[in-house]
Amino acid sequence: MASETGKEVVTRFAPSPTGFLHIGGARTALFNWLYARHHGGKALLRIEDTDRKRSTQEAIDKIIEGLDWLGLDFDEAPVFQSDRAARHAEVANQLLEAGHAYKCFATPEELEEMRAEQRANKQPMRYDRRWRDRDESEAPAGAPYVIRLKVPTEGETVIEDEVQGKVTVKNAEIDDYVLLRADGTPTYMLAVVVDDHDMGVTHIIRGDDHLNNAFRQLPVIRAMNEIEGGWPDPVYAHVPLIHGSDGAKLSKRHGAVGVEAYRDEEGVLPEALFNYLLRLGWGHGDREEVTREEAIELFDLDGVGKSPSRFDIKKLQNLNGHYIREADDARLAALVAEKLGPDADEALLTEAMPVLKTRARSINELADGAAFLFQKRPLEMTEKAAGLLDDEARDRLSGLSKVLAEENSWTIEALEATTKSYAEQLELGLGKLAQPMRAALTGTTTSPGIFDVLVLLGKDESLARIDAQASPAGKE
Repeated sequence: MASETGKEVVTRFAPSPTGFLHIGGARTALFNWLYARHHGGKALLRIEDTDRKRSTQEAIDKIIEGLDWLGLDFDEAPVFQSDRAARHAEVANQLLEAGHAYKCFATPEELEEMRAEQRANKQPMRYDRRWRDRDESEAPAGAPYVIRLKVPTEGETVIEDEVQGKVTVKNAEIDDYVLLRADGTPTYMLAVVVDDHDMGVTHIIRGDDHLNNAFRQLPVIRAMNEIEGGWPDPVYAHVPLIHGSDGAKLSKRHGAVGVEAYRDEEGVLPEALFNYLLRLGWGHGDREEVTREEAIELFDLDGVGKSPSRFDIKKLQNLNGHYIREADDARLAALVAEKLGPDADEALLTEAMPVLKTRARSINELADGAAFLFQKRPLEMTEKAAGLLDDEARDRLSGLSKVLAEENSWTIEALEATTKSYAEQLELGLGKLAQPMRAALTGTTTSPGIFDVLVLLGKDESLARIDAQASPAGKE
């Protein structure tokens, strides 16, 4: 589907590979991907790796791995900004030759003196354009220089942002920033504009911390359009940032902020995080649970709110529990087996999954709930479980062991009937017998239904665990 300009919609996600894929970045990637998919366009990936000291291959791999895990596939191979420095310099020189940029010979000492004076006078920290209208012949021969953009000083720039609405900035407030450094390397502000143009990006959807950058980038776009044509203004959509539960910008002090941490440490499924991030700042009526296909069909920028969203870990956990209950048992078993290690039996986990997943809100909780299946005797007891196994309880377990040993049909129905009958003989409610049974069979006070536990462990293992906790006197 074409955009309002008649062109195919092209969006881009452009992370800097200096660390993990942040939750905020993941949501930006998701919104770009969904907008492109909704409009039948293209979603592209650009790795902004021009900060060579901080950019690492490990971070690049982690970002791409996180995007893949979320199911965000891009339509072309990633573009690496560092490969395009010659092209960025070419545009800077075009702007210089056409009079839209100029050489600035100010030394670092002069610029620091200028800033100190501005600080002392409580003025905005901005380059004072001292070389804007000077002849370069006034500079010492061979002096180093940077190339600065000649930003219009009169009037104002207006952006009709798809999320923020109409935003206006006076041109006099935008400084003549550096396009090309003295060593010939391009600045971020230039590289982004050139890359967006060359990649055919029509819609720039990004965090609203970049809104000021749009006013600095537009003069480059408009100057290049004047020079050679074919550089239309992009459509901007600046999305509010994600905040923590306290209203402050989301950071490490709020807990995990990287996608891989939610996958590996929090035990979140990709479809749950996909759904949660979608609803974090975008809405469609009262819909909470939205499938990938529905998201593509429904997503548009008019559903994105203007206010920051608050990240609520409990809400994510509850949503994750919903997706766990819907997930394929064999898939969950494989994920749990990874957590439990080489002794975990995936076939047994798959069989157990329908009863394990009814209340679990994470893969971690599933793994904790399944751990009893693979424990070696003697079982390690929690303090609460050990407290249930007093002498009276051990006597009852001894009698129960004898009764269960006679059971030929090791099914939930038969075991329940036999155990209830035994409890009635003792004039006990079933719970009074079930809790010591649970402690003996699992080493904990929480587990799936006790008869599910018996069936999953099997007759021999169940009786061996009960006997290990039963009173020796009761077995005579």
